[in-house]
Amino acid sequence: MHVSHLTLHDFRSYDDVEVPLDAGVTAFVGRNGQGKTNLVEAIDFLSRLSSHRVATDAPLIRAGADQALVRAAVVRDGRTAVLEVELNRGRANRARINKSPLSRARDIIGVLRTVVFSPEDLSLVKGDPSERRAFLDDLLVLRTPRLAGVRADYDRVLKQRNTLLKTIYAARGSSRDAALATLAVWDDHLVASGTELLEARLALVADLAPYLGKAYEAVARGASRDDARISYSSPLVPDLLVEEVAQRPSRDQLADAFRAELARRQADEIGRGLTLVGPHRDELALTLGPGEDSRLPVKGYASHGESWSFALALRLASYDLLRSDGDDPILILDDVFAELDADRRTQLAELVAGAEQVLVTAAVVADVPELLTGVTYAVAGGEVTRG
Repeated sequence: MHVSHLTLHDFRSYDDVEVPLDAGVTAFVGRNGQGKTNLVEAIDFLSRLSSHRVATDAPLIRAGADQALVRAAVVRDGRTAVLEVELNRGRANRARINKSPLSRARDIIGVLRTVVFSPEDLSLVKGDPSERRAFLDDLLVLRTPRLAGVRADYDRVLKQRNTLLKTIYAARGSSRDAALATLAVWDDHLVASGTELLEARLALVADLAPYLGKAYEAVARGASRDDARISYSSPLVPDLLVEEVAQRPSRDQLADAFRAELARRQADEIGRGLTLVGPHRDELALTLGPGEDSRLPVKGYASHGESWSFALALRLASYDLLRSDGDDPILILDDVFAELDADRRTQLAELVAGAEQVLVTAAVVADVPELLTGVTYAVAGGEVTRG
């Protein structure tokens, strides 16, 4: 899989730009603030309808414009599909494949697959649990696009249930009784979508774990594949090794545990006006150590170098897992080499050089390892010029 052509209109700093691309390695080189990251961000946006840099779509639309357009020709198994997303300020986005409108923009997710390495990846290790949940869910949706709908349903129910909890706290008498009856209905909706999301996350962590160990061994000096571990932490899931399929609870068991925990925490939830139970409160636990008794959380205990290695390993593991599903994702290395020492630059370049398409951004050509020599574009002043 690779992108053969990119078109942007009023996206970020670009009013209009056309960039032909080849399989293999392409580097976009330019000083900070010239727009090189905007190009790869657009391709990643087509993959998952979100940015690795900002939380909302508004900054993606050029200042003064009401609409932005991202279009890419994607070659897969010798056939080309043209993907297009129209971003609208204050209105729903629209998507098309080969000029045919999709009923929902999110239906375009998964047609193009990307894995992005960026300096922000350090937040996967050092940031809040929400960063790690987002990492899991983004990968889930790339592998199984229909889960975008499940995640959207869960978020919608969660928001409405939180509003209802605040109403119950303020209500009295018959109004409170009626609101509590309504809460039971929303509990059922929350359990239905939340259990499906939780089950999918558990399976994903089990699938990802062996790839993580292999990737960490490759990027960390002197490490073995048993050093880096991930596990899923939730009060709804017993303490288990998620790699062991036989130990994972069934969907019915998860749903029963979810309902029981909601009942147990109901008074607390009403008092705080927040849903305190569910996948939105869970954590992807990251640990380092040679044995079970010596494992420590990466956050707070790992050195800067170990943290970087773990973050890179998570991305490499994601890439290898997606490849195992049958497609080579597009690899995007966004200003990542400037953050690495010479040895890690070489290690990372060796690991990704064989990908069908690698897109690199760098401030200077010297930041790009020789192993990733390919087509180079100079990016400056809104112009993208092939070298």
